[in-house]
Amino acid sequence: MDDRLALEADPLGRLVQAADFERVLKAPSRARSPHFVVHHVAARPQRRVSKPAAPLVPELSTDGAPERREVVDNFPPDHQWLGVVVPKRHAKRAVTRALIKRQMRAAVARHAGGLPQGLWVLRLRSPFDPKQFPSARSEALRAAVRSELDTVLQRAAAR
Repeated sequence: MDDRLALEADPLGRLVQAADFERVLKAPSRARSPHFVVHHVAARPQRRVSKPAAPLVPELSTDGAPERREVVDNFPPDHQWLGVVVPKRHAKRAVTRALIKRQMRAAVARHAGGLPQGLWVLRLRSPFDPKQFPSARSEALRAAVRSELDTVLQRAAAR
């Protein structure tokens, strides 16, 4: 529960566009642990442009109006955006993927003050041993994920 409070206290922007994920994942990793990889690019996400709506009725009074494309996102100048990648091949059950994603977001929120601005992607690179953590949502798994994420983010901040 304290992880959710940490997210509410210091919200991070979320990466949503595939192009942003690709750009960050092409960068060399900033830190690694047995299960996680951290990537960072000191940049902003690409701006999304809204698509103009198709006219419903051609006889509208605005039919001849010029087409406008408005920028949807106004990004703050200094901010952090986070993307998380938890592949199904490394966490088969949805409850496990959700737990790991929540832990990833909460860990970045806890360490946000020590991390540089820009785009961040945390990626699960190998599965947790199901023999060691048989329950998909156990306290032991939660503690192991949290501990490892704290360690890898401390390394990323120091680099």
